[in-house]
Amino acid sequence: MSRFENDPKPWKQTRSKYLFKKPWLTLREDCVKLPNGSQIDEFFVWEFPEWVNVVALTPEREVVLIRQYRYGINDVFYEIPAGVHDNPEETRLEAAKRELLEETGYGGGIWREWMQLSANPALQTNITYTFLAENVQPIQPQTLEHTEEITVHKVPVSELETIIFSNQILQALHVAPLLKYLIKHP
Repeated sequence: MSRFENDPKPWKQTRSKYLFKKPWLTLREDCVKLPNGSQIDEFFVWEFPEWVNVVALTPEREVVLIRQYRYGINDVFYEIPAGVHDNPEETRLEAAKRELLEETGYGGGIWREWMQLSANPALQTNITYTFLAENVQPIQPQTLEHTEEITVHKVPVSELETIIFSNQILQALHVAPLLKYLIKHP
């Protein structure tokens, strides 16, 4: 007998309609039937494309962080370079490399997939794929979009814990891979 044999089973979608559909914001209303026979007539789901994040480290063990204004919370915080994977011609890794280069001017190095996360698996469809890029170097100036104002900061790994625990990074999808790095590379 599997230890997961008694886990909850998937719900069955019986009806679905889009309430709002734009490239960056799509809201769907589903009617779902649960395995126990219960029904939820209005279950709302946010559809988003995949997101990519990068934990980038220089050869000197500095983390390449960015700072930018976030309108939703009306403040500026540290973040890791990140973006949307919305081009089907581009792999997740290519999207992550592009985001790092555009936002920071850093590139090269040794890359590997680091972590998969969901911002809210109860209501959102997308996954965030975080990559670890080690030994990155500055190779070009930033190439920001007209809507972006981003500053680049190299932070020694030894200062990362202080930045995280003093709430200077609020984005949970950015904190988790950084904490994983600190745990794996004390």
